[in-house]
Amino acid sequence: MKKAGFFLSLITSGAACFAAPAHAGDIAAFQTIGFSKDGSVYAFEEYGVQDGSGFAYSNIYVIDTVKDTYLEGTPIRVLVKDEAVGVGAARAQALEKAAPLIEQHRLADNPGLLAAFNPVSDASGNPYQISYYAYAAAPPFGSPYRLGLEEVMQPAGEKCSSWTERSSTFKLKMLLQDGKNSDRIVYDEQRAPESRGCVTGYRLGGVVTHQGFGSNLHMALVTVLQHGFEGQNGRWIAVPVRP
Repeated sequence: MKKAGFFLSLITSGAACFAAPAHAGDIAAFQTIGFSKDGSVYAFEEYGVQDGSGFAYSNIYVIDTVKDTYLEGTPIRVLVKDEAVGVGAARAQALEKAAPLIEQHRLADNPGLLAAFNPVSDASGNPYQISYYAYAAAPPFGSPYRLGLEEVMQPAGEKCSSWTERSSTFKLKMLLQDGKNSDRIVYDEQRAPESRGCVTGYRLGGVVTHQGFGSNLHMALVTVLQHGFEGQNGRWIAVPVRP
């Protein structure tokens, strides 16, 4: 019963906060799941309805934040090839498959803080910078941070050359670190993996901070924009940053 309640809370909270009706293109919704107590593991879910097919999907990523790699057996991907089945069913299936890892690392006990969120639907948002505090407090506790994203253009791979001549990777810079100006590169990707598809661009989608005592782990949420069936698709990656 406790497990079912946790799954239901994730499904309903995510749908309420971050879901959007489908239009041209497919921008996945985002739902944070949580951290291990020491911050060495972080998990999140992306979900939605595929552009073109109309099939519901849910993908759960479980990340080793020290090695910046996925844990063995992940990502967990569910695609329900039936247009009559809603996204809730896809999410429930994915969460059921992820349950052993969620329980093993006690991810539900350490949700972290969604310190900032900048979806593509935010008309006032800056796609390349995001500012935030690491903790939720009023008045603010500590000093602010500002993270910046820079796209790095490079030739498109063979599979994408019919779509575009150029593709891109990205780097992340800490522009404001604990209230002090900075220009420190905290992530520099040399080559995008083929699994990312035909990338058209990136944007900073948010930051989730680990709330452990003395922790300085920030997960940068990056929206990956890709060529889709009727428009651009959007998927999520989470990059561990330690300011």
